[in-house]
Amino acid sequence: MQLPCELPRLTSDGEPNHQTPTGSWKACLVTLGGELFAIDLSQVREVFELDSITPVPGMPPSLVGVANVRGTIVPLADLRQALGGSLSTTPRYAVVVGHGAHQLGLLIDEVPEIRWMLPEDRLDSSGAGQFGERSLLSGLIRVENRVSGMLEIPALVATVEAATLDTGTPTKP
Repeated sequence: MQLPCELPRLTSDGEPNHQTPTGSWKACLVTLGGELFAIDLSQVREVFELDSITPVPGMPPSLVGVANVRGTIVPLADLRQALGGSLSTTPRYAVVVGHGAHQLGLLIDEVPEIRWMLPEDRLDSSGAGQFGERSLLSGLIRVENRVSGMLEIPALVATVEAATLDTGTPTKP
């Protein structure tokens, strides 16, 4: 069975028996508003191509609507403005992240790769961006010769949950 469109190609180390140094972890690299960000791979549930977004009245500004992902309604967040990214392009994909029983779809441009991150790739977190009272970034990392932000999924999910409770919009089906 052939899919009507091709999802982004993910690359990884490709070595199942790869020996990794202590403290290393796998990250899903995503582009969002033209900027590169990392998400701990253990918090990524899936990536899907956006077919449609169903707007929901009364949602907080960062939530653009919901999507039906194989029967599960997932709220979709557009973080480009909060993270200082460009609004000139329309995101083509969403990455579903989870923390506990909560799931959230983040609108993204692409998923360039999955890669091992080493402890020395972590940089000072003083440049982490703020969204209300909580930080959207847990820190900064070095990816090749670029500095990228590490998305703080638990705080992001908690912020969205709190914002939807304030508006009375449920985040779970």
